[in-house]
Amino acid sequence: MSLIETIDGVDIEHRDVLTNGIRLHCALAGPEDGPLVIALHGFPEFWRGMSGPVVALARAGFRVAAPDQRGYGTSEKPEGIDAYRIEEISADAAGLVAALGRDRAFVGHDWGAAVAWWLALTRPDLVERLVVANVPHPSVFAREVKANKKQLRKSWYIFAIQAPWLPERIAFGKRTRRRFARMIAKTGNPGSFDSRYLEQLEDAWSHPGAGTGMMNWYRASVRRRPERLADRRVHVPTLIIWGRRDVALSDTMVEPSAALCDDVLVEFFDDATHWVLHDEPERTSALIVDFLSAP
Repeated sequence: MSLIETIDGVDIEHRDVLTNGIRLHCALAGPEDGPLVIALHGFPEFWRGMSGPVVALARAGFRVAAPDQRGYGTSEKPEGIDAYRIEEISADAAGLVAALGRDRAFVGHDWGAAVAWWLALTRPDLVERLVVANVPHPSVFAREVKANKKQLRKSWYIFAIQAPWLPERIAFGKRTRRRFARMIAKTGNPGSFDSRYLEQLEDAWSHPGAGTGMMNWYRASVRRRPERLADRRVHVPTLIIWGRRDVALSDTMVEPSAALCDDVLVEFFDDATHWVLHDEPERTSALIVDFLSAP
């Protein structure tokens, strides 16, 4: 059974999809015979964090699937850190391609971008084009955290999250999640997160197991490192979108990330933050549509 809602004149179908052995809630939009785009949200959002690109791509004739990734929203939240290894998370997205069965491209922000990078590197047969927003190539990030003290300081939260149960209670507890939502909003530009969306975030965080599921992405990234990549280059056309005022990730990682791509376009937004898709929804959505529509 599916439900339909309308956003800015575009019908969004809500449907559960089985992939990689788990159930993901997906928002689907656009003509069913259109080229497939998988839109992957990041932390601590859910599918609505990608609603700008979803609506714009659907209007342009693409078939768009935006899941609540595992551990988020109303999707399944498997227990244990091993369930959140990058190999498992990326297999979820790969399974969506198989389930929906079309030509494919991936658009990702934050953790969603990390998943998209990983798929382009390890399953290039599944990725025709790649769009990433404000997350660098995984090899570049790993190197910078080790070698760059400035980036290490910016990444303090990754290591703070490694503690059991306390981080999710601080961020997503019944009495604390409203404050955390407001804190997230303050790291974006004024007005980028309206009150309605902040309420929707709080609701998504309230589902049983969501707090631990979301935090386990970070725990697995430190404790369950994947094997070294045989080929660190991205061989599919790639668009990197970057808000320069990101408080967590330095724009010095963009150039070395682009250098690892065979065919790359980089677009900086000087006045945007980590939440570039929220800060500049019209410009980023138009950029994504143009990139994915190009011959």
